[in-house]
Amino acid sequence: MTLSQERLKFSIEFKFQIFKELMSIHNQHKIRSFVMRAGKLTSGQKRAVDELLPQLQLDEVKTFNKQEIFSNNNPVWMDIGFGNGESLIHAAQLYPDVNFIGIEVHTPGVGHLLLNIEKLGLKNIRIYHSDSVEVLTKCFEENTLDAIHIYFPDPWHKKRHHKRRLVNESFMKLISKKLKNDGRLHLATDWQNYAE
Repeated sequence: MTLSQERLKFSIEFKFQIFKELMSIHNQHKIRSFVMRAGKLTSGQKRAVDELLPQLQLDEVKTFNKQEIFSNNNPVWMDIGFGNGESLIHAAQLYPDVNFIGIEVHTPGVGHLLLNIEKLGLKNIRIYHSDSVEVLTKCFEENTLDAIHIYFPDPWHKKRHHKRRLVNESFMKLISKKLKNDGRLHLATDWQNYAE
């Protein structure tokens, strides 16, 4: 093999190694903590999603502006993965002087929350129907949130699925930047292994 052939081979191998490393980094970001399942919407949930969600859904590419969205300076509490929204509704009723941001990917849960917001006439809840990691990364500046609540995230109990867990080192670093210095994280799980 000539010197130029060796250099070419080295160059190709080097570029391939860089490509593999970049793909590995890219794929790490694509691992989601959820799986989109086709949930069945009731007729009421479908109506709520069609009619109410456009009024309460926040733009996933726009920087969050409390004054613009809520027209007040009240604290902002975020509920990540609110499920059917029962705890979020309860908190919004208990704390009418707090602005609530709910994040959920599953449409039936969003529809259920919207129906309760309408029924109770709540004005202090807004929704991101999207992935929490993307929302926090794209929409929230540092030191913005007064509290973050994460109740019973999917434990992904099989070892091979642990990479899908929402609460991990990189996620904790992300939310610690978004919380104010005196902000709180309230996390609840019933899975011992996840708690550790």
